Amino acid sequence: MDKNKIIEVLDEIIPDPKCSLLYKKDYELLIAVMLSAQCTDERVNQVTPNLFTKYDIFSLVEASQEDICNIIRPCGNMNKKSGYIKEIARRLVNEYGGIVPNNREFLESLPGVGRKTTNVLLSNLFAEQAFAVDTHVERVAKRLGLACQNDDVLEVEKKLCVFFQDESYLKLHHQLLLFGRHYCTSRNPKCENCPFKEICKF
Repeated sequence: MDKNKIIEVLDEIIPDPKCSLLYKKDYELLIAVMLSAQCTDERVNQVTPNLFTKYDIFSLVEASQEDICNIIRPCGNMNKKSGYIKEIARRLVNEYGGIVPNNREFLESLPGVGRKTTNVLLSNLFAEQAFAVDTHVERVAKRLGLACQNDDVLEVEKKLCVFFQDESYLKLHHQLLLFGRHYCTSRNPKCENCPFKEICKF
């Protein structure tokens, strides 16, 4: 698989990829990515404006979990996720004055926040070379032969970092994500019109 060919194709079909989650402040992105687990970005974007208009990171600490629950209900798992929001707010306020830090160990210790979410934050907020691998990125990487079918998410991330070294991981994350979301879908992928059909083994 030719790295330059993949980048050329992605740049042609997805030239200016952006994070699809709506946010204005660092903690808003953190909470939005956490809410996106087992939920679409579109649905998250429907609820977060209401949440962040009513509460900032400081008032979330004292907010009623029931009220948060009602606001984020469309995202699913609202009882668990509302508790995560409260604890994330409490720890950010108490330990970092309400600011999301450039600290992987701290971020991964937050409830509902794993390596993928942390990579999204580090790359989007701090321009760190961190390759976030979600289900779309993982699927595309395996179908294009950039990773093996039995690789876990961490192994996929490592292989993508090696393959695309010296390139922008943030841009490629968004491009592969959007390619997986709109072209190389889990069900009924658009293989007939796929720009990679000459080189893809799937």
